[in-house]
Amino acid sequence: MSDTETVQRPSVETDQAAREASGAHPYGRYLEEFEVGDVYKHWPAKTVTEADDHLFCLITMNHHPLHINDVYAAGSQQGRNVVVGPLVYSLALGMSVSDVSGKAIANLATEELSHPAPVFHGDTLFVESEVLEKRESRTKPDRGTVKVHTRVYNQGGTLVAEFKRIVLVPRKNPSPTRPAPSADGNVE
Repeated sequence: MSDTETVQRPSVETDQAAREASGAHPYGRYLEEFEVGDVYKHWPAKTVTEADDHLFCLITMNHHPLHINDVYAAGSQQGRNVVVGPLVYSLALGMSVSDVSGKAIANLATEELSHPAPVFHGDTLFVESEVLEKRESRTKPDRGTVKVHTRVYNQGGTLVAEFKRIVLVPRKNPSPTRPAPSADGNVE
């Protein structure tokens, strides 16, 4: 090829909606696509390795020996290393993105995070999220909030973590203006 020739490159579609229109897996949902009571069983599951746990501990500067020292952990009530809780939360949150917050404008809140049972190296996490609430914005017709309850189970079905979160998501077809609610809260 000479210096004057240019390489023709195919056009790359970077718009998410256009990529989904081509048949790609939808990433996230619009407000209209959430229904209270729906449960999304997120895929794929994730096996947490010792390397995952150690790297997360080192990145976050959590050097507690329960997570990184086999000898110390052997003397603990669990008798072995325990995966650091924020890693379990981070994995579950990440696993839920394609179903819950892939189109989010913002993550607004995380509530009631708990770890009722430990996670160990080699455990596989299965995550699901239940839609608890859906609300249209009172001031911006192009968006609304969704509240989900995410539960994390290990391969044996034991609940190892759970949390609720509120996500601000766009509407697919926002109305240009919505009538204001009356004093009793009803739209007229």
